[in-house]
Amino acid sequence: MRRFFFFVLLCALGLTPFAALAQSVSQAVTSRQQDLQNQLNDLEQQIAVQQQLLDTAKSQHQTLQSQIDTFNAEIKKTQLQIQAINVAITQLNGDIGVRDQTLSQLSAQLTAEKESLAQILRQTQVLDSYSVVSVALGSESVSGFFRDLDAFASIKSSLANSFNQIERTSSSTEAEKEALQARLADQEQLRTVAQLAKQQVQAQEQEKQKLLTQTKGIEANYQKLIAVTQRTAAQIRSELFTLRDTAAIPFGTALAYALAAEKATGTRAAVTLGVLKQETNLGENLGTGTWRVDMNPTRDQPVFAYIMQALGFDPDKMPVSRKPSYGWGGAMGPGQFIPSTWVCFGGFINQNGNSCTPPSGAGASFWRGPWQYVVSKDRVRKLLGGSGPSNPWNAQVAIMATAMLMADNGASAQTPRAERLAALRYFAGWTHANNPAYAFYGDGVMEFAANFQQDIDQLGGF
Repeated sequence: MRRFFFFVLLCALGLTPFAALAQSVSQAVTSRQQDLQNQLNDLEQQIAVQQQLLDTAKSQHQTLQSQIDTFNAEIKKTQLQIQAINVAITQLNGDIGVRDQTLSQLSAQLTAEKESLAQILRQTQVLDSYSVVSVALGSESVSGFFRDLDAFASIKSSLANSFNQIERTSSSTEAEKEALQARLADQEQLRTVAQLAKQQVQAQEQEKQKLLTQTKGIEANYQKLIAVTQRTAAQIRSELFTLRDTAAIPFGTALAYALAAEKATGTRAAVTLGVLKQETNLGENLGTGTWRVDMNPTRDQPVFAYIMQALGFDPDKMPVSRKPSYGWGGAMGPGQFIPSTWVCFGGFINQNGNSCTPPSGAGASFWRGPWQYVVSKDRVRKLLGGSGPSNPWNAQVAIMATAMLMADNGASAQTPRAERLAALRYFAGWTHANNPAYAFYGDGVMEFAANFQQDIDQLGGF
């Protein structure tokens, strides 16, 4: 009996203390995360300073120096945003690495505790086989036997509690790791935005050097250049407005569609055009994909097939966005709506669920349909009129749908803050819209919108 008690005690004492492990991991995570967070906070402060300089430069009378100051502030701000993106990705990568290590240690400890509990249960059967006569005839005293039995029960209870705690913590850590991996996928999306930002820096630097070359650094030459390059209303209207995955249209036509959308939704025409311009730039960098390769096979492919059938299109010939490294592609048209989102704008109803959105807990079976087009549910068609399903590749439809989604995101308030936030929600969703690392997309949309607004003002509204 004494030998058995000693064995159980060794099993209990031979395990790594859970509290010490948890404390060690917590300290490592906290220290590293705090360091990276300090870097992000510092970068955000520097970005804010550059934004102030940029606002000041733009508010000044248009001179050669103010234009150069604007270029410099834009370049510096974009460079800082790229640094912030990289720090944010590093932060998540490191956090996931720590949790991987934690899970490995917890798994080893959990295995050891399971084996210890198994040994205890096996030995419990031995204890249960002892009879009163065996105890009475044994060399052990009865009081000693019960002392050992009490100690054994205490150790078994403590070990069971530790086992349950580690199992709960392991499950929690695994869930946390999955959540972090999802966030990392979102951060990977920023690599595309960072690439756009780098290209923007290069373009801004080239424009600055071109301006300095043309003016030779002389203010009088700059004012002459402005006069020469001032476009007429006719030129503005006739310039082509490029749209993603469809043919370009005259800017005057795009503006007419956007102004009609503004009247219907409350989203400023310049902002709608700014979103479409930003999405077109993204498309130029990502390229075009195919639905069978780049589209989510469970959620979007079945819906896409029905949408194409309803529109009378060959799905294999329709351009969709290429799948990036961080998730699925398959977005349609200039507004880049994924099929599972477009159903709520284009009037497609799941006949089983009688809805365009899945009920709570719905799985792949919901997206398999069957689907049905209902004219009265077509939100875009209600505003544009006509008949038949709305086509997301049609310029007028795409512009109206973009304005609608931006209005749903809050852009109809028509304040700079609300419009920028709506653009970020358009790109990153409501959950991640306030992440500073996504700022470049929102800033880009607002910059394009400001340029378009100048053209609109020059045209006198139209």
